[in-house]
Amino acid sequence: MFENLDAWEVLVILLLALIIFGEKLPNVIADGMRMLRNLRNMARNATGDLSKELGTEITLEDLNPKTFIRKHLISEEEEAALRKPLEGLVNDVKRDVQGIGDELKSTASSMDHRTSAPSVSATPNTSASTGSSDGGAAGRFADVT
Repeated sequence: MFENLDAWEVLVILLLALIIFGEKLPNVIADGMRMLRNLRNMARNATGDLSKELGTEITLEDLNPKTFIRKHLISEEEEAALRKPLEGLVNDVKRDVQGIGDELKSTASSMDHRTSAPSVSATPNTSASTGSSDGGAAGRFADVT
């Protein structure tokens, strides 16, 4: 019931209750617990009355309209016959999605390999720009004069 509340939030609620109700807080808590017990008893009696009138054992899950209709209108064999083609379709879709996922992974890994591989250096050859005699254009023309 309180799984969404942090300890600080519960503490703030308790402090607010103490401020609002003051000395009457124990009586308010007792009245709330009594009301909760009465509601549980009413729900238990209602399910008991329904099971007596319908002649079957009813659980809270059976009170869901979808479950009730499925249980009382469709037999298990009919339900299995309806599910079988759908299960085949679901399996086909799962296989297709798995294949697409594998393709995406391989594409992503190949893109990673391309970006991580050493690329051709875009810096110019320093020997050509300094005019050294090992094949640079400035060195060849310097010998002519």
